[in-house]
Amino acid sequence: MVRAHARHILVATLEEGLDIKSRITGGEDFASIAQSHSSCPSGASGGDLGEFGPGDMVKEFDEAVFSAPIGECIGPIETQFGFHLIQVLERR
Repeated sequence: MVRAHARHILVATLEEGLDIKSRITGGEDFASIAQSHSSCPSGASGGDLGEFGPGDMVKEFDEAVFSAPIGECIGPIETQFGFHLIQVLERR
């Protein structure tokens, strides 16, 4: 079964997600921004969610992770929890 290792930043609004994404694509460090801006407990570890398989996350998040290019910051992806910026670190 395919597994992914990803990290994310969870924010409340689309606007905040877009602002943070522009900072990351402009060269700021994903993990540092996750630590200071993510409302998910994973923010404390730079947004790292560890390794997981298909169906382990909510549908919208799952679909994004298993189709995104490795290493790129994608999103904001809206789920029931808010807006996620996602970076897939590895898929195997």
